[in-house]
Amino acid sequence: MTVVRRFVLFCVCICIMFSGVQAQESGTIQAIATVVSSLQVIGINNLNFGTVTPGINKTVDKAEVGFAGEWQINGTASAEVTIDFTLPVNLITTDSVSTLQINFNTTDASFEDGTGGGQTIPAGVINPRLQSVEDIGLGGTMSVWIGGQVQPTISQTGGDYAADVVMTVSYTGN
Repeated sequence: MTVVRRFVLFCVCICIMFSGVQAQESGTIQAIATVVSSLQVIGINNLNFGTVTPGINKTVDKAEVGFAGEWQINGTASAEVTIDFTLPVNLITTDSVSTLQINFNTTDASFEDGTGGGQTIPAGVINPRLQSVEDIGLGGTMSVWIGGQVQPTISQTGGDYAADVVMTVSYTGN
């Protein structure tokens, strides 16, 4: 009987030990994300001042088709982006000997997101000296234009002048 008693006692101990164990269940979720499409910024038209006369400032307005600088932004429809310009202070001759001053005022840039009337009646005006936050249009595109003014001196050296005007566009995440 000692063996039977020990076996019964063992079984009772086992039952007592596992009496607090309850059934367990688990659930599963997924981690998901939607990645926005890459931004594409395309230079469409150079800011073209044409022929400039020494001593006479020449201005190109942002609405001057074919002369204003133009970019097209392609990205996710309605996504918020920042627009930053890196603006030159001078145009430089190809031999880097002579410079021609260029200025941009606070209303020298504009954009079209599909809610305005294009380049001549854009959706909004951008200050090219400051970062701007805008929404890409419903079609996933936005156009941006920039004008400016060159200020040649009376003794400005003749020749071809150029400088980069850079527009950087980034998603904000909003």
